[in-house]
Amino acid sequence: MNEAARLADRLQAAGYTKRDIARIIERDPSLVSQFYTKNKGAAFVTALREVLAAIETAGITEVRELASIATRHTQRRTTASGARARVRGKAVLITPTGTGAGRVGAQAIASGSTRLRPLIAQAARQGLRLAFTVRLAKTAYLHASGSSTDSPGIRRDVIQRADHTEERSYGSAQTGGFDAGDIARRVDAAGGDVTAAVHQWLVETGRIRPDAHIIHLEIRTWRPS
Repeated sequence: MNEAARLADRLQAAGYTKRDIARIIERDPSLVSQFYTKNKGAAFVTALREVLAAIETAGITEVRELASIATRHTQRRTTASGARARVRGKAVLITPTGTGAGRVGAQAIASGSTRLRPLIAQAARQGLRLAFTVRLAKTAYLHASGSSTDSPGIRRDVIQRADHTEERSYGSAQTGGFDAGDIARRVDAAGGDVTAAVHQWLVETGRIRPDAHIIHLEIRTWRPS
């Protein structure tokens, strides 16, 4: 194993999951798995060492606090000439007008839809409004399709899928949507898990069954007029 994998093993021995480690370094859990399978993770070695030191010597255990420590010690990759390596652009982007969108499928949702967190955080910093679309099994919803109780003011045709799922939207520019800051606080309270935060809101507001599973999630933002 490389050093990143060894450090990840020590974190797991301390009670953290690969998903927790991914949140700490603010990456997708699949990257943590690649520490073991594809020899990746060199850029995170210093950060992981500092995180372990914080746990073992300072007694810091909260994932959010550990993520703050890791951020200060994450090293960007360099090219053979020593220059900073180029990285892929973010999967989500907010334009100068405030318009932004990001969507995730089943695999990303299972790991907390973490790639949507930067979009929500950026929208919160800019004071934007936000809406989201979720896809669940039709039987997971508590209200009939098109019910004004479920999503007032939203007039979208329900797509009947062969797998018996249904997409529904919550919030729009016409109805005002949601304060991105409120959603960001929910995500933070859920430890950065966007899927869990949206699921909790849907349950709390009586829209879905507590045991329902989100299988598609889309976030949209705009600047209030």
